[in-house]
Amino acid sequence: MKIMNKVLLILCLFSLSDAYAQINGRSANIILDTDIGPDYDDVGAMAMMHALADKGEVRPLAVISSNKNELVVPTIEILNTYFGRPELPTGAPKGNGASFGATQKWPEMLVEKYPHKIAKTSDAPDAVATYRQILAKQPDQSVTIVTVGFLTNLADLLDSGPDKNSQLSGSSLVRKKVKQLVSMAGGFPKGWEYNVRVDSVASAKVFSEWPTEILFSGFEIGKEIKTGKKLIANESLKSPVKEVFAMAMPQSKEDADGRMSWDQTAVLVAVRGIQPYFGVKRGKIVIQGGSNSWQDDPMGPHAYLTPAMPVEQLTALIEGLMMWEGKR
Repeated sequence: MKIMNKVLLILCLFSLSDAYAQINGRSANIILDTDIGPDYDDVGAMAMMHALADKGEVRPLAVISSNKNELVVPTIEILNTYFGRPELPTGAPKGNGASFGATQKWPEMLVEKYPHKIAKTSDAPDAVATYRQILAKQPDQSVTIVTVGFLTNLADLLDSGPDKNSQLSGSSLVRKKVKQLVSMAGGFPKGWEYNVRVDSVASAKVFSEWPTEILFSGFEIGKEIKTGKKLIANESLKSPVKEVFAMAMPQSKEDADGRMSWDQTAVLVAVRGIQPYFGVKRGKIVIQGGSNSWQDDPMGPHAYLTPAMPVEQLTALIEGLMMWEGKR
């Protein structure tokens, strides 16, 4: 009886989430900016984005790399292709930027096993040019940018000048076209988090100068949501997402109960909204070096997620979306 009640509760939560999205008119246009490679929660985040797109809840505009490692853009292309969207634009930093691979070597596995047209990240278009081209064509205040990696591209976008796509400066183009920035970054109310510190100069610039609201999913949120065990145990599922988790999880003792799911939470709230999954605390983030602190302010330009839905239920919802097989 307890198991049946849990199953019914999970099904109700899926229905509630869909209803919430429809009531609030949330069919978001999103650009996903990812460092996919150092960690593999990005793979889960991409699976969620495609699942929600297939359900009609979001329209992906691009998946862009913030990581200059040569296997990142091929990995993005492989996942987009698996989920039936090989045409999605991409890009990568062309100036200064970080380059990190995955210690578990799962990107090497993917690029060896799956065909891809882009041989290496440095062959991809310039990230800023991709951003400007896409944003210029969108209706005003219609795009949500989801960043689950380094802030390099977004800092470069703010600094960009007029080009053939738009006569606006980068900052003005963002102000005109972007509705919200959702960022998996920081720890709240204070912390020292990877995405912030890898390119701390870019992080400080973006979080102090970004001209729209910013919603943060902090380290402490995804830390409690561990996914992957059910994904791997799903014998009927054949997907690169499952293969990545099956390869990477056994290599880390801390992942014995599943991988912490930071990036998935950012995609979830970007598409479906904050409630009923989380609460929020409004104020302003302050970056000092690679760390962050927080200033409470009910009228502040930033907000960070706080726990609301029980972790067990949120985990089941996220992992269910990660097991989506796509419409190939």
